Amino acid sequence: MLIRKASAIALSILLLCIGSTRAEQAPGQAAIASAHPLATRAGHEILAAGGNAFDAAVAVASTLAVVEPYASGVGGGAFFLLHRAKDNYDVMLDARETAPLAATRDMFLNKEGEAIESFSRDGALAAAIPGWPLALEVLAKEYGRKSLKDSMAASIQHARQGFATGERYSKMVGWREEILKRNPAATSIFLQNGTAPAPGFKLIQKDLANTLELIANKGAIAFYRGGLAERMVNEVNSTGGIWSKKDLANYRILQRKPIKAKYKDMQITVASLPSSGGIVLVDSLNMLGNFDLTAAGEVDRIHLVTEVLRRAYRDRAEFLGDSDFVFVPVKQLLHPYYAAGQAAGIRLDKATPSDMFAGVPETAIGADTTHFSIIDKEGNRVSATLSINFPFGSGFVVADTGIVLNNEMDDFAAKAGVPNGYGLIAGRDNPNAVFPGKRMLSSMTPTFLETDNRLAVLGTPGGSRIISMVLLATLDFYNGADANTIVSKPRFHHQFLPDQIIYEKDAFNQDTKLELQLRGHRLAESSRHYGNMQVVIWDKRKNALSAASDPRGEGLAVVLDPAIKSRDDEPRSSK
Repeated sequence: MLIRKASAIALSILLLCIGSTRAEQAPGQAAIASAHPLATRAGHEILAAGGNAFDAAVAVASTLAVVEPYASGVGGGAFFLLHRAKDNYDVMLDARETAPLAATRDMFLNKEGEAIESFSRDGALAAAIPGWPLALEVLAKEYGRKSLKDSMAASIQHARQGFATGERYSKMVGWREEILKRNPAATSIFLQNGTAPAPGFKLIQKDLANTLELIANKGAIAFYRGGLAERMVNEVNSTGGIWSKKDLANYRILQRKPIKAKYKDMQITVASLPSSGGIVLVDSLNMLGNFDLTAAGEVDRIHLVTEVLRRAYRDRAEFLGDSDFVFVPVKQLLHPYYAAGQAAGIRLDKATPSDMFAGVPETAIGADTTHFSIIDKEGNRVSATLSINFPFGSGFVVADTGIVLNNEMDDFAAKAGVPNGYGLIAGRDNPNAVFPGKRMLSSMTPTFLETDNRLAVLGTPGGSRIISMVLLATLDFYNGADANTIVSKPRFHHQFLPDQIIYEKDAFNQDTKLELQLRGHRLAESSRHYGNMQVVIWDKRKNALSAASDPRGEGLAVVLDPAIKSRDDEPRSSK
């Protein structure tokens, strides 16, 4: 029988203060892992030209906007978790989208008070006010060394000259083909003869190149004020949206303190609200701290991870929202005593049905978004998760701009107890309700992990499954796994509802499945692999970097020789 540890052990997971002026060891190398080779190479070029991790982040993010138009871009948002080595400073750039000022709590309900899915997912009404352009400017001006123009040059070139798309692009277009067909600009850019193209299609985005060039030369003000802003507002509103010029002019990047905690002797730095990821991750680890996982067998570990995720996702539904608009009991949710109380209700021999906590509808879950991780030779680091929500966001492209607008309004809870596109709900008080100017709750979980000997920068796309993937990666890293193992290992997921363990093929053998079912777990094999994790690890004992890009995607991870100076040199893959 697995013995629950004394609650004093749980006290090892404590919130830490932000900010120290102590300088730290530098790796002397740099590493980048991103979801696309062209983005990784763009970041490499900037580092080779004397830029730092933050300049490279601008290059990678802007290139991903071109080569992964289904995952992120000018019309979306992001969380950038930053570490500045010279003063050991950590900060989260909150570039999450905001609800338009004309938004109302019931805007996605019909006359009978029922939520209409298509209202918050497809078309201009689903689009919130983007944060991506201003985030890149803040990165460049406040943290980088290079100009926006320099760091965005590769993205502009790829947009204007085009590039050959891969299998992932074809699949994403196929999934959203019918929505893209409704928008003439989207049809002309992303489809071939009115249908999803085969791999090898040359994607040319001249309008997007012009938009990126405008931002690179004029700064973010060119997006939020002036002719481009007026064009976006007019076109959004002509097709049922509710944007105003004031919405764009008022948008601000918020620089927030990340959540800092400890799991045993490992420090965790992770995104704070409006990301739910940090709270759910730390709450889960706090609960697991009450058990001796080193003495647990495989089935016990899977069972315990499932049970803590069930409870942490339940807290997400009940308590979490934009803390600038609603009260969130963050200190309570992150306190080890609270976790000990939750853990006390976990039976080691039996699953806890989610309907013991509350009963709400079940639904399916989807996924997309993108992530990249960077460490430079000075020790600066970036963990960035960017999104337009569903593949190709709302499916709405502003004519003559190439800008794909997000459908992040679906990340609000249209109604208490009604799931969004990822199966996530809000509780009775609906802290994640729509409100003017509010930032919708997110699952994006950019993360830093650090022990005495090793440091990891990681994150992943994956909708509601992001947090469970980061939890599994955190446990693997703590147990000594290398970057390739962390990104490659088969995954499983449980959220509050639906009440089932979703697992990738080969994640469980037949004996494991049977034992989990005997404990009362419902199992559902995922129809496809999910996630696209990007990891960089610094082994401080050897002072060596390694990096890995998820084999489920088409990304590239590289470790860069600081002696490289030429733009023409190819980075060395660590895979």
